[in-house]
Amino acid sequence: MTMMVHHSTLQQMLTTTPCSSSIVMRCTPAQNQNSISFCFNFYPTISKRGGRFLQCSLVHSTTTTTTHHIDFGTSLFSLFLDMGLSEKAADALLDNYPDLKLAPFQSIRTQIHGLENLGIHGPVLYKLIKKRPNVLIAEEIRSLLTFLSPPHSEDHNNNDNVNKVRVIIEPSQLARLLTATDPKFLSGFEEKVHLLLELGIPKESLPHVLNNVNLTKALCFKSIEDIERMMSYLNAFGGIDLILLRPAILNFDLDSQLIPRIEFLLNISGGDKAATTSVLLKLPFILAYTVDHYTNHVDFFRSFAGLTDEEIFKIILVYPSLFSASQKRKLHPRIEFLKQCGFNSNDIYKLLIKAPLFLSLSFEENLAHKLVLLIKIGYQDKTKELGVAMGWVCRTSCKNMQEVISLLLNYGLTCEEVFAMGKKHPQVLQYNHKSMKQKLDYLTQEMGYEIREILSFPAFLGYGFDARIKHRFEASSGGQGTMSINKLFSMSTARFSKKQQNKSPPETVTMTKSSS
Repeated sequence: MTMMVHHSTLQQMLTTTPCSSSIVMRCTPAQNQNSISFCFNFYPTISKRGGRFLQCSLVHSTTTTTTHHIDFGTSLFSLFLDMGLSEKAADALLDNYPDLKLAPFQSIRTQIHGLENLGIHGPVLYKLIKKRPNVLIAEEIRSLLTFLSPPHSEDHNNNDNVNKVRVIIEPSQLARLLTATDPKFLSGFEEKVHLLLELGIPKESLPHVLNNVNLTKALCFKSIEDIERMMSYLNAFGGIDLILLRPAILNFDLDSQLIPRIEFLLNISGGDKAATTSVLLKLPFILAYTVDHYTNHVDFFRSFAGLTDEEIFKIILVYPSLFSASQKRKLHPRIEFLKQCGFNSNDIYKLLIKAPLFLSLSFEENLAHKLVLLIKIGYQDKTKELGVAMGWVCRTSCKNMQEVISLLLNYGLTCEEVFAMGKKHPQVLQYNHKSMKQKLDYLTQEMGYEIREILSFPAFLGYGFDARIKHRFEASSGGQGTMSINKLFSMSTARFSKKQQNKSPPETVTMTKSSS
């Protein structure tokens, strides 16, 4: 069937003509110079791929007839199916986002290929498109993909290409960025990345930084001025080193988060910027806690442990992770235990400075086992000796502690003697058992001392074997077994050296020439 049709009736015919019909519409130049000859073939029912297939041939009213094929949604529909979208999802996309139909097909396909080249494909890609269909047509996305695409190795003459900074963002990180961010906030992304380089982030560290931040918060939602202000402020507290240790700091808001948190730590340090910086560099994660969290922990140590701000900060300086310990489950029970052992505020401070792990180790899996071992060898419950010993054994494992006690018992010492050693020198229970065996073997086999010599000077087990024990014994040999190990090893290195120099040199025989 051939019929003349005007442009004004085209839309009506497209919407009212049954799918089972076949219509040919032609118009000649003589009838209407502005008309176009259309040949519409509505293929029957629904195609196997799902959806309606419509093909249109245009014949311009010129003396030379030219035919173009226009695919109204079909190619885009097929492209979506090839990506893994269901027919229902593909139809919904085209129905709900008509802008996709208006965009050039080749442009959309190029955008998809750009995403795939950066590692976003398969289920991740079609989930992204379902969430944000405008990633297929947004100019900001096109600019971002161009910026992130690797340089063309074959084009060595293009200076822009050769000098291009290689920005490597992991596919999962890029997918999170595109899913969480409206394309309009991606404008200026390239400039902000280059700003990080200008502010001191090393080129080789740039991927580490970009892949360990929330790009939406760290860059997209911040202006150039915001980023410059943040870095300027942080320069007084570690700056680039702090960012490289924990890039997620860039996620924070300067005025409402970073400044109040750093100022709190600075105030409790007494205004010591160097010490505050040391805390931040030891544990950059500390900036993830709120000022309220800091305040609650500091108030607890003030009120319940009786510590001053200066003492509290010194503990923080040694062990910033105390802010990660729960007040209810760890801090309160541990301080209560020390108080029951007879510790006053000064005792608590001294123990926490030397053994801050006591605050955070698991009771059930760690401290409880060590407490049982100490009780078995003679420590009494709720005594200061027990509290001190618990602090020292925080520095060793349960297994090593068991090995140390077994080693001393195997050498013939009693539990009472081991307890006496621990009371006199609590560190003995944390020494490495293999190192202890080497020293005890040398003491009894090479030096000729009885094992119980160690009871009067257990600190012997803490000295270096080669540099101190073996060296001093060999240098002073001749009085084997006669000088106490306390006297031999406790003197300072300078005094020992001087004593060795003052020893009388061995007698020498002087030879003289006989007269002729």
